[in-house]
Amino acid sequence: MQITGIESGIGIGKAFPSSGSAHGVAPAEGAGKFFSELVNKVNDLQTQSDKSIQSLASGESKNLHEVMIAMEKASISFQFMSQVRNKAIEAYQEVMRMQV
Repeated sequence: MQITGIESGIGIGKAFPSSGSAHGVAPAEGAGKFFSELVNKVNDLQTQSDKSIQSLASGESKNLHEVMIAMEKASISFQFMSQVRNKAIEAYQEVMRMQV
């Protein structure tokens, strides 16, 4: 069994690349890209959840547990996105309160 570090897998290394400014990407552009990807992933999970609910309601699927898992994934990802947004707004407000 091979154990890899965080930076090589899907995790903080992918979400916040440390070499973003070395490649000519401004930190604001990196943050904007991160937030747009986050919103797209949350939207995809919401769409998958809606499709699984529709298939259960129409009788195409009999797996209630899979529908509940999809709904919980969508709910948790939305809550995570909301908390990330709240923390980003708090950080922005804190920077704006700083005296120069």
